Amino acid sequence: MVFFIVWMCFFDQRNIFNTLEQKEKLQALDAKKVYYEQEISKAKEELNNLQSNPAALEKFAREKYLLKKDGEDIYIIEDSVFIKK
Repeated sequence: MVFFIVWMCFFDQRNIFNTLEQKEKLQALDAKKVYYEQEISKAKEELNNLQSNPAALEKFAREKYLLKKDGEDIYIIEDSVFIKK
């Protein structure tokens, strides 16, 4: 009986260590799932906003693709950070 318990706890394919490792992986995957579901929700909301609001669509095009109206100039100012050691 003792041999069976030791075998099941340490040497079997479903031993304690493997089970704990699998639980940790499952928790990490569940956290990723929650994150991606939130990102999908945000993307759907943004898509709905872009499809229903022309002003939001224009803002998106100007910010992401640097589109402009005729006779309009665009100045891009990049913020750079220098780290001194």
